[in-house]
Amino acid sequence: MDEAIKTLAAWLQESKKAVFFGGAGVSTASGIPDFRSTDGLYNQQYAWPPETILSHTFFEEKPDEFYRFYRDKMLCLEAQPNTCHLRLAELEQEGHLRSVVTQNIDGLHQAAGSRRVWELHGSVLRNYCQKCGKSHDVFYMKEAAGVPRCQVCGGMLKPDVVLYEEGLDTDVITGAVNDISQADMLIIGGTSLVVYPAAGLINYYRGNRLVLINKTPTPADKHANLVIHEPIAEVFAQV
Repeated sequence: MDEAIKTLAAWLQESKKAVFFGGAGVSTASGIPDFRSTDGLYNQQYAWPPETILSHTFFEEKPDEFYRFYRDKMLCLEAQPNTCHLRLAELEQEGHLRSVVTQNIDGLHQAAGSRRVWELHGSVLRNYCQKCGKSHDVFYMKEAAGVPRCQVCGGMLKPDVVLYEEGLDTDVITGAVNDISQADMLIIGGTSLVVYPAAGLINYYRGNRLVLINKTPTPADKHANLVIHEPIAEVFAQV
């Protein structure tokens, strides 16, 4: 494993436009639960499965139940960037990393200092009124009782996150695809690569330095030039 991490470090130092593609595993070291691990949200008991609660239909039909789950499980406002977030920001500042493409909605990459971040599934930090469009911060959403309402017009608020049944933002997709297709190195970390269409974006990479860092095997392992099955924060602590 030491040799694999040495190779990763060497490749990063040689890179001028690497791209990092990350999932929930990037933020678990910050205390944010993922979905599919043993202790993940999919393996906990609720009146409805998480994928049902986090759907557009459920949000529209049962907003009170949606927000009960959302505040309890999706708003982890005490979380801080971990070693992976911080090292990626440093690599960007050093001129080795072009951008971060993330499936996470916690805003921790930006909190760590990353500037070019493509948030495929949006962010809990942004919220808007469905009626007048006014923005509301995440603390208002956390503290509001029941279904949060607009301070201006009383319309129902919605987090700027992509729910099940909703499409990804076209501009975000275009930016992510452009960066991945031009990357001289692609690091995929903390993701099982089973959530589409996000996982399909890695197919745009055309280089020969594809790195997979995940605690468990992924469908893309067989195509990778370097595979590390370790917690990603621990790996980046050594890079």
